[in-house]
Amino acid sequence: MRVPRLLVMWDIDYTLLRGGGVAARSWKAAFTEVTGVGWRETPVFGGRTDLDICAEVFATHGVTDCTPERFFARYVELVEQAGHEFAEQGALMPGVREVLTHLGTDPGIVQTLVTGNIPQVARLKVAAFGLADDFDFEVGGYGTDDSVRATLVKRSLARAEAKYGERFRPVVVGDTVNDVTAALANGAAVVAVATGATPAAELAAAGAHTVLTDLSDAEAAVRALTSG
Repeated sequence: MRVPRLLVMWDIDYTLLRGGGVAARSWKAAFTEVTGVGWRETPVFGGRTDLDICAEVFATHGVTDCTPERFFARYVELVEQAGHEFAEQGALMPGVREVLTHLGTDPGIVQTLVTGNIPQVARLKVAAFGLADDFDFEVGGYGTDDSVRATLVKRSLARAEAKYGERFRPVVVGDTVNDVTAALANGAAVVAVATGATPAAELAAAGAHTVLTDLSDAEAAVRALTSG
């Protein structure tokens, strides 16, 4: 019996890259333009879906006459206009390019994104750093799929199995506790990286199977991702 291929599900922010605050600035500007309400309070963005964040922002600011779809449409336009700033003001996290390249040469691996970002912004972020060809965007899980992060992992796995007509072994790579718990809820392996705001000890306590300081040791990272 053939061993199922790996589906490596990458988080974006502070796992693959940091965007220099471009998306957050666009989010705030789009919110004020669309709703006419001044920005008062910034939520915690890390590890959450854009649908979840949108619901909190609307509630916090008392907005009841705007839909997420209308807000996201303007948000995407502003991110597109500022897209060049991702690479100018942000950076790839250590070792990312090397690890993606190595995994990309293995026919037993499909790489995609499972991210709280909406699909258009997810693509713009990775494209700004020349990473668009590393991922199968069609089988990803995105912030418009659901408010609950675990559902994104579930949707991504279902999309991959439907597209390729085979079973996969899912592996989630992320930097927050939400990434870890979402993976575990779907029986996925978890490689956590302490490149965001969450300490390594907290990621381990949440149940990550492997915790790395970062991906700078590309060989060790690849071993962790492919060991199952």
